[in-house]
Amino acid sequence: MTAPWEIDDFLTTRNGHLAIDGIDAASLATEFGTPLFVYSQRRIQQNLDRILAIRSRIDCGLKICYAAKAMSTLGILRTVRAAGCDVEVNSGGELFKALKAGFSGEQIIFNGTSKEEWEIEMAIENAIYAIQVDSIFELEMIAAIARRLGRPANASLRLVPEIESNTHSGLQTALITSKFGMMPEEAFAAFARYNASPHVKLSGIHIHIGSQNPDPSVYTNAFYEIYNNIRQIYAETGYVCGHVNLGGGFPVNYLRDRSSANEMQLEQRQLFGAEYDPVEAIGTAWDEAVRRAKADGALHLLKDLTLLLEPGRSIIADAGICLTTVRNAKERPSAGGWNPTDTWLLTDAGFNVLLSMETYKWYYHLISAERATEPHNTPYKLAGPLCDGGDVYFDIEGKKRLPDYRFLPENVRPGEILALLNCGAYSLSQASQYNGRFLPPVVSIDASGQPKLIRRRDRLDDLINNEIQ
Repeated sequence: MTAPWEIDDFLTTRNGHLAIDGIDAASLATEFGTPLFVYSQRRIQQNLDRILAIRSRIDCGLKICYAAKAMSTLGILRTVRAAGCDVEVNSGGELFKALKAGFSGEQIIFNGTSKEEWEIEMAIENAIYAIQVDSIFELEMIAAIARRLGRPANASLRLVPEIESNTHSGLQTALITSKFGMMPEEAFAAFARYNASPHVKLSGIHIHIGSQNPDPSVYTNAFYEIYNNIRQIYAETGYVCGHVNLGGGFPVNYLRDRSSANEMQLEQRQLFGAEYDPVEAIGTAWDEAVRRAKADGALHLLKDLTLLLEPGRSIIADAGICLTTVRNAKERPSAGGWNPTDTWLLTDAGFNVLLSMETYKWYYHLISAERATEPHNTPYKLAGPLCDGGDVYFDIEGKKRLPDYRFLPENVRPGEILALLNCGAYSLSQASQYNGRFLPPVVSIDASGQPKLIRRRDRLDDLINNEIQ
């Protein structure tokens, strides 16, 4: 019988074990150690193809820019580039890595609220597609740097459209209360001022409505705001925008297996279980924009437009699995619940490699990699290895944002390999060496089913590599 968490030709079972692209997960853990991140190039390609299919629903150009912040290991960036994707970076460091991975300047867009001069210089010198400008102050700084370098800067303006979605509060990016972007009125004035500038080429506008959006209608609202803005820019300056950037935010269904869903609040179930077709979401938004443009006699504003999207989570999240080993087990009285006694399992994967599980109370489904086909109906308290009371797989505040228990086969003991699913996004990219812990290795499985180490595990010297002794 197929388990709800299985994905055809990707996450399956073989001889009772979890198999990733046909490779035994437990054998990978034995070979490379744990914690270990394993990524499927085939799944990345499938996820990207699903988004590229938006081309079939819109009558304009489409540029997909993978959000490098989701996972920026060079091997993954190269996989994304080979899969036919461009890239969005959020710092000079990510820009450096994107260039190192083989992306050309034309394939790169650069977000960020606090860019430094050296980062802007690197962007201009590499003639990237667009620097996404966060404020009028930053625009003036970009113009001054471009003047000094004697090279024009390609730029677009990030606006705050005041659109609220039902995602996690920390993932809201389109409200006046968020830190991102400038007011539309500022953007209109900037287009009028820089329309003929030899130093800054303003080519578009950008908004981002947040991540893991559970309701596709927010894209229709966002595109409506974009359309209103490009229409007003044209009315006030005569400038026709070359591109608009709708950001990313397509959700991943973290609750394909809903065995723990009833242990969460309704809001969390809706967030983690969100799932819809990006093609239909963006296609509907485009259709509405076209309808309004026709009514306004402004179809020419959409005719030669290029639509930019910045998916990250929806490309990489379910393509990555974290394998972890149970290192310790103990019994203690229960604080309430099903049993008078709780069995605690202590793993080697804590919030040093899965930070969102603590900061956002994010849910990653957990199974036994060695007994994947056995009934997962025994409750356990799960925790990581860190010297921190918050390093647990549940919500210590008792607000039911995460399940209190994880269900695994009976009699799990130290040495058993477990697998955290759907954790390919915002895990290793946020990881730290807290408690002197090593950053983990990464294995990538190519399209032919061959595993390759693309990041080695830290060594002791890596813990003091930048320290002056």
